[in-house]
Amino acid sequence: RAVLRAADPGRVAGDAPRADPSWELGGQQRTDGFCCKRGRCPGNRFCSGKHWSRPDGFDERPNLHKNRRSQDKNHARIRCVILALLSVNDVSIRYNSVAGPVYAVDHASFEMEQGETVGIVGESACGKSTLGLAIMRMLSGGRITGGSISFEGRPLEEVPDREFDHDYRWKKISMMFQGAMSSLDPVYTIKDQFVEILREHGSAGDIDSIVSDAVRSVNLDGSVLRKYPHELSGGMKQRVVVAMALLLKPKLVIADEPTTALDVLIQARIMNMLKRLKGSGMSFLVITHDLALLSEIADKVGIMYGGQLVEFGPSEAIYNNPRHPYTRGLLESIPRLHGSRPKYIRGMPPALLEPPSRCRFMDRCPEAMKKCEKDPPDFADDDDDGRTVKCWLYE
Repeated sequence: RAVLRAADPGRVAGDAPRADPSWELGGQQRTDGFCCKRGRCPGNRFCSGKHWSRPDGFDERPNLHKNRRSQDKNHARIRCVILALLSVNDVSIRYNSVAGPVYAVDHASFEMEQGETVGIVGESACGKSTLGLAIMRMLSGGRITGGSISFEGRPLEEVPDREFDHDYRWKKISMMFQGAMSSLDPVYTIKDQFVEILREHGSAGDIDSIVSDAVRSVNLDGSVLRKYPHELSGGMKQRVVVAMALLLKPKLVIADEPTTALDVLIQARIMNMLKRLKGSGMSFLVITHDLALLSEIADKVGIMYGGQLVEFGPSEAIYNNPRHPYTRGLLESIPRLHGSRPKYIRGMPPALLEPPSRCRFMDRCPEAMKKCEKDPPDFADDDDDGRTVKCWLYE
């Protein structure tokens, strides 16, 4: 928001609409489709330089940041639009199984900018990892049945497989896989697996030095490079997977349970390393069950339940003032040294083979009402903090 305000305070609703995408600021005017503040805007490291928004203040491109309340007649409309690093727009994902189709993700939408960390939290089998694998185009047995995923403004479904393998996977987008035990090839040494990634992407420089620096960055001794995966402990394998994900310095890292199987000290070192990389402009999509861990690094948090994003917004707002009953239940279930005992959410999540048409949390919700028999849409929060809540309580 600060970047947007600095770039252009916006046109107040009611101003005469312009017939072309040119606009004036500071006595300058451009008609080539580029922002006239290009090169002088504090948002330059995030911005594509293009000015894409329509003159009436609405935006036809879902992968661009826009004012979420642009239809409010009393609200200023922002015309300087920053291109999102990652945009997940109304994505649905389905797996085929012997028992029938499994609707793993249902109409999920969110955006993140360069340098941001977004956390996705929820119970097991709620669709978190599936969402990360879909971004990496590594869905096994599943497919995207609706919506789109864009990276730096380009829909990933339009990127040819060969181009995605060479220019996107590991180079621009990488992933720390949850199952470190099965993520490494058992017949190659650790070094061979690092070298394969570097050679496949035409990495320049001293490969031995790059690989050694990578393993040292996760507090591993160089001797692990000569070993095979079965010779390493679970925690060591997890750190190797982390080092591989960071090897080519991608713009976006999808971290699926990055500290699983690690002791508390190593967890702290990994989190400190992620914070340091975030400070250099790297973005992280962290998938986890650990709300406490996520609070240390996340700028935005998405709460996922039954394949749906039921709440999404700034982490400070989510932790200090949760809106959705499920979010409140998750936070109340965290053990504390002092205060009341944890409260647990009764019941079980819905089966995604035949997801209910009503609110999916209705059977477990302490605030369920008659209207919950209809699936709620996403409602914008009244605090205007960019938060959305999928609950009839905020209609």
